Order: sequence, then C-alpha cells, then structure tokens
Amino acid sequence: MNSKRSKPRTAVAMEATEMTELVRGNEQGPLQRVAPLETWQDVCLDMSSVERIDAAGIAALISLYACARDAGHTFSICGVSQRVAEILNLVGLEPILEYHNVMLNSHTGPRMERPAA
Repeated sequence: MNSKRSKPRTAVAMEATEMTELVRGNEQGPLQRVAPLETWQDVCLDMSSVERIDAAGIAALISLYACARDAGHTFSICGVSQRVAEILNLVGLEPILEYHNVMLNSHTGPRMERPAA
C-alpha cells in the first residue's frame, strides 16, 4: 500500500488578452502569478493562448520549473501550440518540461491537438 498522498494540481490559465506571446517584457506576469502557487502544490500552466515564445519566455518556464522542483512539486505546461512545442523541443526542454498538447475549446471541451502531417 502506498502511503504517499497525491498532491493537488492546479491549472493556471494565461488570459488571451494578456498573454499571446511569452517574450521579453511580459514574462514576469506568469512568474509572479504562478511561483507562489508552486510552493504548496503542483501546477500545470495552460499555454493555449501563447502563439510565440522567445529566450526570455523560455527562461521564465525554466525558472518556474526550478521553483516547483525546489519546493518538492511539479510544474508542467498544457495547451502548447505546435509552434511553441517545436521551439521547446529545439532548445532541449522536452526532457525537463512535462507538457501535453491538449487545446481547450470552450464549445467542445478538451481535445487532442494533432500535428499537421
């Protein structure tokens, strides 16, 4: 019997009007909103509205990952667009950042995103 309790996981959404790009100059918003949550629970950041990411955005995700790990929790991202996923894979974050390509659609609920192939 496993005595380890399951940790609550909170999904934190980035507002579409606030965060369509996770780039230099606006990367502090997610840091300030998500970092305090990671001290007491696992967090999944919904990035379905993010269409573009740069080095500052990548650094923010790494910082959130490290903060959660140091607190004994996990940090993951979901709703990652194909373009953002390709960039994260290109820079080698796939092994560290757990992410799921599940796009949330208010009309149909969760759906799996399929790569164009």
